[in-house]
Formats: sequence, structure tokens, C-alpha cells
Amino acid sequence: MCRILLVEDNELNRDMLSRRLRHRGYDVILAANGRQGIDMARSERPDAVLMDLSLPVIDGWRVARILKNDAGTRSVPIVALTAHAMLGDREKALEAGCDDYATKPVDMPLLISMIERLTKPGGDRPGPVQQVNKHELEQPSAARGR
Repeated sequence: MCRILLVEDNELNRDMLSRRLRHRGYDVILAANGRQGIDMARSERPDAVLMDLSLPVIDGWRVARILKNDAGTRSVPIVALTAHAMLGDREKALEAGCDDYATKPVDMPLLISMIERLTKPGGDRPGPVQQVNKHELEQPSAARGR
């Protein structure tokens, strides 16, 4: 069974997505903010991460960079789930380390196909992400003036 970490601060979205994923046979682990998402990814070893980008504590852009710069989590695919649908947002998510990008409201058949593509052996993934300063990796977004 494929294990999915869902990092979503909105309780209604978290509940709806987790129920729909479980209904399709996925084991779903939940995190409500970026810090929890990092901790859960490191401790629970999910097969994939579905992550909102507008998260409290540490935003999803930074969480993606942290996970992709950590040897223990760098191979875990990340799908950005976001209401950000402006021109360039997909590219920004990919540059941050996300392996794919889905807008809200979520198109479940499309999301399931992304998960299947990214979690199969030899799955299609983009190249390496931009390196970040180690001191920035653990600093919450709020502390950096965001």
C-alpha cells in the first residue's frame, strides 16, 4: 500500500483529501503545518508528499527545499497542492523542489495519476533543486520576515 503524507493546514481540505485518498486504498499520514510536515516526512518515510504551499510555521516552498536537501527525504516525490494558479507558479513550485503541481480544487483523477507516476519504480521526476543555505533550512518563515 502506498503511504502518502498530506501536509495541509485547512482542516476541511485535509479531511476531504484524506478520505478520498483512503477510499482509493492509500495509507494517509497527516500534518497541519510545515514543521510537522518536515518531521513526519523524516520519521514516517512516506512514498509521496502532497503539500499545500501556503502553510503556517514554515511555508511549503521552504519545506520542499528542506526535504529535497535532506539525504533521508530527497527521493520522496512532492506534489504541490495550491490555489496559486498564476502564470509562473508551477515553475516556482518545481524550482523549490516539488516534483509536480496540482491546483485546488483538486482534480482527483489527475492527482491519482500524478501519485502513480511519481511512486512507480523509475517514476518520471525533474532534476536536482537549487541548494539552500543550511542555516535557512531550520529557520521558520516568520523569523525571516515573511
